[in-house]
Amino acid sequence: MLVETQIKIRNNPYLYRYLRDNSSWYKALNRDSNSIKQMEIEMKNAYKLNLTDKIDNLSQKIDMVRTFIDILK
Repeated sequence: MLVETQIKIRNNPYLYRYLRDNSSWYKALNRDSNSIKQMEIEMKNAYKLNLTDKIDNLSQKIDMVRTFIDILK
């Protein structure tokens, strides 16, 4: 694995955790360091870090606050 790839993984805690959880990526990264892009995509899907996931999470929180305010009225 290239040193740049290792640094990128170490600087991103989500990537580091995903690599620890899915050890099959070690082999893929050793063979081709460009596969880190695919790993990042899978990691974002697994940990729900995509923009649409963040928007859904925000809308759920807003709905919860609305419900809480309605209960207090």
